[in-house]
Amino acid sequence: MQHFDTQRPEFAPYGFTCEVWEPVPMPRPDRHDEIEINFLDSGSLTYLIGGNRITVDAHTLTLFWAAVPHQIIEFRDVTHYYVITIPFGWFLQWGLPESLQTQLILGNVLSGKSDPKTAVRDKFLFEQWHSDVAIDPEDTREFVLLELKARLLRLARSYFKNPALSSDDREARLRNSSPNLAKAELMACHIARNFKSRLQIKDIAECVDLHPDYASTLFRKTFGLTLNGLITRHRVAEAQRLLISSNDQIIDIAFAAGFDSLSRFNRAFKETTGMTPRGFRKECRFNHR
Repeated sequence: MQHFDTQRPEFAPYGFTCEVWEPVPMPRPDRHDEIEINFLDSGSLTYLIGGNRITVDAHTLTLFWAAVPHQIIEFRDVTHYYVITIPFGWFLQWGLPESLQTQLILGNVLSGKSDPKTAVRDKFLFEQWHSDVAIDPEDTREFVLLELKARLLRLARSYFKNPALSSDDREARLRNSSPNLAKAELMACHIARNFKSRLQIKDIAECVDLHPDYASTLFRKTFGLTLNGLITRHRVAEAQRLLISSNDQIIDIAFAAGFDSLSRFNRAFKETTGMTPRGFRKECRFNHR
């Protein structure tokens, strides 16, 4: 079974994997540019993802964008769990609803509705995928990915009213939008890697060789949010994580998360979370004594 490697460089890629992991408390967050999917046979895992405590329950397919800092802080009655990682660019080209993509990019965690029949089917699928990839990853990758895509299309349909794209629409989107999707992906990843630094639209546009105005429009059309909006969300999520996991002063947390002034931090934090940083820290500590 796999374990978290504390010596892993930040953003070192996992690539496409389907593995069995043994749960261990993680002394620091992990970050990588893949979509991560978890499935447990029993018990529960509690993550700190961005600024939220998220509990992953047994028999529930759960996915998140792993560029957002994630860290296992507690687990109960879990001997092992399945972890699948899918390169972000592959995931974007699957024709899933853009609303689902946006939720993941914002750092939200999506979980499938658990019912006995779905749980039995999912357990079989994860066992099969793990076996296939372990035996011959090159020969089995194509059909494992097709089955994974079908499972996520069903998950998307349960979350969002708008149906996923038809197969013809997906092919057309791949032909016409693949370069744009690739550039949007690179911009999202660039922000995830560098949001703590002084980051301007022109810097993000430069990393994909686009004019800033065009880059902003492309990103908004692809994900339904602005570049500045994603930068702010990453910074607020990092601040939430530090407020929960450290005793640092709020002004130090503001600068560590990438804000250049305390007033801007307080305003962005309140607009994003509906709470002040001090109120957020107090409530989290009260609720998790």
